[in-house]
This record gives sequence, structure tokens and C-alpha cells, in this order.
Amino acid sequence: MNITVYLGAFEGKDASLKQAVRELGTWIGASGNALVYGGSKSGLMGEIAESVLQAGGTVTGVEPKFFMDAELQYDNLTELIVTKDMTERKTKMIELGDAFIAFPGGTGTLEEISEVISKVSLKQLDAPCILYNLNGYYDSLKALLAHMIEMGLSTPERQQGIYFADSLEEIKQIINRY
Repeated sequence: MNITVYLGAFEGKDASLKQAVRELGTWIGASGNALVYGGSKSGLMGEIAESVLQAGGTVTGVEPKFFMDAELQYDNLTELIVTKDMTERKTKMIELGDAFIAFPGGTGTLEEISEVISKVSLKQLDAPCILYNLNGYYDSLKALLAHMIEMGLSTPERQQGIYFADSLEEIKQIINRY
């Protein structure tokens, strides 16, 4: 299974992020799954790629040309796909994915997983969309999605396939159901 992970190019201030992303990467690599991610060597992105590769897994990076020009790509990936821009990158990462995880990240992570949330809710994508709610990182988004239902702007049926996982064990359970 190709697991697309969205995450930041920064490490963040919480040291548990680095440990958790390495555990996620190690599981992906050791479990026979493959990683699809943004292709960068920076921050948490570099950590997940390295941990998957060290666990014997395969990694496909999808990097827009302007990041390649800045030499931000992780070398030694199994495959590196260069796109013309971020829009093409998003499309390619969704095409390649069988499951989608948003690790805690910044605005880019939020923007990318929002498209997956939309496609899952519209039944244009039959795949789990998992927000890794490490240390409550996505609690506000979880509350917003519930509020949309309360306000009659969404429904529980529309939000089927969108999951919040507080641990790697929960992520494994969700993915194993697909």
C-alpha cells in the first residue's frame, strides 16, 4: 500500500514530533508499505524518508521544480518525481496514494490534506484520510468538522473516511481496515 504522508519541512519545537515521525516511518518501511511524500530533506520530511529507507522500505518523493532548483530534495530516494508546481505535486501525490496521513505540520500540510478531506467527503476518493492528532495537534480541526455537522453544513455521512488518530497504533488499525 502506498501511504501518502503530508508533513512539515521544519522540525517544530516539540521533540516528540521527531520521535513520532521516525516511528511512523519505521513502521511504514518495515510493514511492506511504501511512503509517498513531498520529497524534501528538510525537517520532519527528511526524518520520515530516512526512517522508511533505514527500515528497508521504498520512498517516492514528489518535488516541485522550484524546490529542486533550491536543492531541497532528499537524495537516495527510491524514486523522485519532479513536478512543474505545487498544484501538479498535490495531484500526483493523491494519484499515487492508497491511504493519506496528515502528520502535524504547517499551512502547506493543512492545504494538502484539505483537498484529500474534500475528495473523501465527496466520495471521489475511497481511501482513509487520517489526521495524526499527536498531543491534540488537530483538536481544533476536529471540533470544526463537528461544528459543520452541528450547523447543518456537513453530515456524518459526508465525513466518513476522515479519521483522527492519537497514536501510531490507531493509524495501523485504520489502515488495516482498508
